[in-house]
Parts: sequence; structure tokens; C-alpha cells
Amino acid sequence: MATNMEEIMVFLTCPAPKIAKAGVDIVRRLSGSEDGVQYLAKCAAIVLPPLSRLLTAKKELSEPAAEALVNLSENWILAVKMVRMGMVRKATDILYGRDSGIRRPLVTLLVNLTKLDAGIASILFHVGELVYLFCTRPSSKTSDDPFENVGSILVTISRQDAGRKILLPPKGQLLKGIAMKFNSSNPLRKKVVCS
Repeated sequence: MATNMEEIMVFLTCPAPKIAKAGVDIVRRLSGSEDGVQYLAKCAAIVLPPLSRLLTAKKELSEPAAEALVNLSENWILAVKMVRMGMVRKATDILYGRDSGIRRPLVTLLVNLTKLDAGIASILFHVGELVYLFCTRPSSKTSDDPFENVGSILVTISRQDAGRKILLPPKGQLLKGIAMKFNSSNPLRKKVVCS
């Protein structure tokens, strides 16, 4: 007889979108409580890979998968596992590579993962992309700015020697891009520039 987690795994990996959606919704709900996170932590090797794969699916699947990963990344043991499985690179590639409807949760996921030294080390290869995203203006269609919290990642990176070496090279081009946001109307962006 299959366990509950095995059944959820079957749902998450099912090619039928409705069934996969049911599975990812269950995981998202579980990830919203401490007991649920502890339960999912016990079977992280089973849950994290399909959630990671769903990040590139349609929004109906990628959004709840991203939200579940954000919730799970608040647990440092799970965050370490996510960093080890390449979640930093995957999230950064998705953010930078396409117009995704899950930008805000992906940025939040990166904020959580870069609280770890291993997360910072993983994201150092993407500092130029992060600066680009931070300097990107939000769409005029909405006041929502999914990249405003990228600044938190940049501040975290700048607190380590390796990060400062990337942000402050001889010509300082990355730092100039960040400094140009001092006149931003977004208070979070201004705060980052001052930090």
C-alpha cells in the first residue's frame, strides 16, 4: 500500500495538468504550516525535484510550486538541500530568461537561499544578471515591482569579500548601475542603494 507521500509524488509527476495541479496544491498547503514543513522535510528528496521541475511549467503549476519552495526554503535544512540541488541557478535562469508570471516568489526564494553562505557562493556567477534585474523598470501596467527585493540579495552579496570583488571591480560598472537607482520612486530600491 502506498504512503501519502508516495501518492503525492505520483500526483506531482503526472503528465496530466489537473492531477499535477492537485499534487502541487497539496504540497503548497502542507508547506504553509510548521507541521507540514516538518513532514515534507522528511521526504525532501522525493518532493524537491518535482517542485523544481514544475517551475518551468505553465503558471497554474509553476506558481504554487514556487510558493511551496519559498515556504520550504525558510527551513534552513531544506534550504541547504535546495542550494545543493542547484535551485539558485535554476531560479536565476528562469528569472532572467523569460517573462515569467512567478517572478516575485522566485526572487523571494533567492532571498531565502542567499541567507546561506553556500547560496551566496552559488549566486556569485549571476551578479550581473541580478544587477540588470534590479535596474529594470517595472511594467507601467502595474505598480507591482517583482524585482524590488533583488536589492536584498545584492546587499547580502556585498557583505562577503567575493561579492564585493565582483560588485567593485576597477571600472565599477555594476555599482554604477545600482547607484543610478538612487532616484527611484520605489523606497526599497532607494534603501538598497543607500545600504
